[in-house]
Amino acid sequence: MGVIGIPTWNDTVETGYRRALAEHEPVFVPSTHYADDRGWSLMNQLQGVLSVKGQVNFSTQYPGVIKAWHRHKKQTDFWIVLRGHLKVGVHRPTDNQSWAMVAGEKRPGTIIIPPTLWHGAATVGPESAGLLYFVTEAYNPAEPDEERLDHDAIDGFPWEVQHG
Repeated sequence: MGVIGIPTWNDTVETGYRRALAEHEPVFVPSTHYADDRGWSLMNQLQGVLSVKGQVNFSTQYPGVIKAWHRHKKQTDFWIVLRGHLKVGVHRPTDNQSWAMVAGEKRPGTIIIPPTLWHGAATVGPESAGLLYFVTEAYNPAEPDEERLDHDAIDGFPWEVQHG
């Protein structure tokens, strides 16, 4: 299995969302830091994709943790790593294609993961990572739209640090 980088979409999150659904692959939409003498901001990150039935969440992932793999039948995920860095992995079982990239404070943007693709993340570096994510379906504990696998269930995916 070869692992390639998640494709970058240099347009809006809304058009990246349409592309991710049409191509059935993950998309990364880079963000720009807006900085002045008071600090910095990332602005309008999910413009055009927030829906009434969706849900916004935030989670922290400790150093050395791999949260993988899971997928959804209906839900699209929009991930923004606000603190630290995550190595994001995505896998499409129909053709055994995998993608990986590191996103976070030094590489801000939105990773769009369409339904049925396995996905997860490993914390990169010595500090916790903070993930803000929007999902297009609100969580239903009675019938979760989620299927899980162990982090090592997708043979050959390189969660470890790659040198060179």
